[in-house]
Amino acid sequence: MKHLTLQYKIDSSSAMELLGNDLAKALPNGGIVYLQGDLGAGKTTFVRGFLRALGYEQTVKSPTYTLVEPYEFNQVVVYHFDLYRLSSSDELEGIGIRDYFHANAICLVEWPQKGAPLLPEPDLTLVIQIIENKRLVEIKANNNRGNDALQTLGRSITTDNQ
Repeated sequence: MKHLTLQYKIDSSSAMELLGNDLAKALPNGGIVYLQGDLGAGKTTFVRGFLRALGYEQTVKSPTYTLVEPYEFNQVVVYHFDLYRLSSSDELEGIGIRDYFHANAICLVEWPQKGAPLLPEPDLTLVIQIIENKRLVEIKANNNRGNDALQTLGRSITTDNQ
């Protein structure tokens, strides 16, 4: 089966949050999403929109120093990882990394390359490129769960930036 890829041109932080919101609705029952992009690309803004779609109303900050921030909801728990400050993937063993990746979890991982080879393969890989004052976001499915999410996302996108 061919894996889907969607691209979006994002021109504001609110549009990035809307994309996160829409993906949360397309991936409701667990999954792994890698978030790649330079500092300031909008990864945490995307996560904020994702969490808002699930009902989280408090401040969303990047877990740069704690490595992971859990958000518990009725049906699912979301783990937001930021591995930017990781000096070695071995540090992930110390936080029990394998315990976070389970059937009722959505794992959103910023800077996943720093966690290789200990991280499982993602369902989706989201790559954000900064082009002038805009963002080009490419979301790639890596398996059937990712394909299903992108098919749903493609049908239900609420941003005007497709």
